[in-house]
Amino acid sequence: MAPPDLADILRHIGREEPLSGTVRAFPGLTREDLGRLLEAAATQLATRAPEPPATEPRRPSRTVPPLPQESPAPGAVPSSLKLFSDGAARGNPGPAGAGAVLMDAEGRVVARLGRFLGTQTNNYAEYMGLLLGLKHARSLGVKELEVLADSELLIRQLQGRYQVKSPTLRPLYEEASELLEQFSRVKLTHVPREKNKAADEMSNRAIDERM
Repeated sequence: MAPPDLADILRHIGREEPLSGTVRAFPGLTREDLGRLLEAAATQLATRAPEPPATEPRRPSRTVPPLPQESPAPGAVPSSLKLFSDGAARGNPGPAGAGAVLMDAEGRVVARLGRFLGTQTNNYAEYMGLLLGLKHARSLGVKELEVLADSELLIRQLQGRYQVKSPTLRPLYEEASELLEQFSRVKLTHVPREKNKAADEMSNRAIDERM
């Protein structure tokens, strides 16, 4: 029986394995990034021309395919996007995760983001989900942004309608406010939980997979 093709092995790993350990080991690397990296490596192997037989044992190659860019090249995404953000804490405080999803006007997903936060409160996780999305939107060169979240506290605080009394949330609020000022136009919208399912899924996935 012929040995399995290395390209097929890499594709199988990318499709079937959770890869959560590798994602945890490299901060900023998402499950989607790692899947694309494995697919790129598999494609490179599959299309590489056969090499002539070596006259002596070859040393292992040190060439590693570069990681895919976390952000598309400037101009590759619309200048206006919607940011759905959410946070989850199982226990409040308890294991917590932040989630964010960026979409264009037609509802096409531009980016899905998640981050495990350790033991935190739900409100902390809500702010971290927002910050995760805001930073990624800035890296994409987005100019106009609509922020949608099911946390009334978060939206009302950012609108100036609620005070930020928590010393834990205060620095997160200030960082979010500074990031929001970097966009030319921002709209803050409170939505019901059922309309924020994509971001909720990412925040819970971040807990489950320790992203």
